[in-house]
Amino acid sequence: TNTMHKVVDEIQRAINIPVLNLLDVVAESLLEKGITKTGLLGTRYTMEEGFYSAGLAKHGIEVVVPEYKDRDLVHRVIYDELIKGVILPSSKEEFRCIVNDLQQKGAQGVVLGCTEIPMLIGDDDVSIPVFDTIRLHAKAALRYALLT
Repeated sequence: TNTMHKVVDEIQRAINIPVLNLLDVVAESLLEKGITKTGLLGTRYTMEEGFYSAGLAKHGIEVVVPEYKDRDLVHRVIYDELIKGVILPSSKEEFRCIVNDLQQKGAQGVVLGCTEIPMLIGDDDVSIPVFDTIRLHAKAALRYALLT
């Protein structure tokens, strides 16, 4: 989960096994594509708490989040629709508009910082690269497992 990574450093200190920090994994993927300014979509908590911005800033990446009304819409769609398996064309269009707004603010890509958002939008739906954090994290875990 994305939200758990607010306390990833504390978790790593408390256990003796490696933790693949999702924010580091996302930053690596963004930088591989030359992205230094990204949009972020997720729960209200993920977009507003600042741990994502701080984690990516360590890698020189600036984070742009939607305006308040759009953060509220994203949060509502996640909890009222996506986690229930409901995919509405109207919500897809609203998310596309939000991503377009982020792009207008200089975002070169958009991080999908919630496990459910990729059910609604992907690379084919918007004109900037989309970064599915769960897919990125799973690939990083697989690479780690194969190399150790």
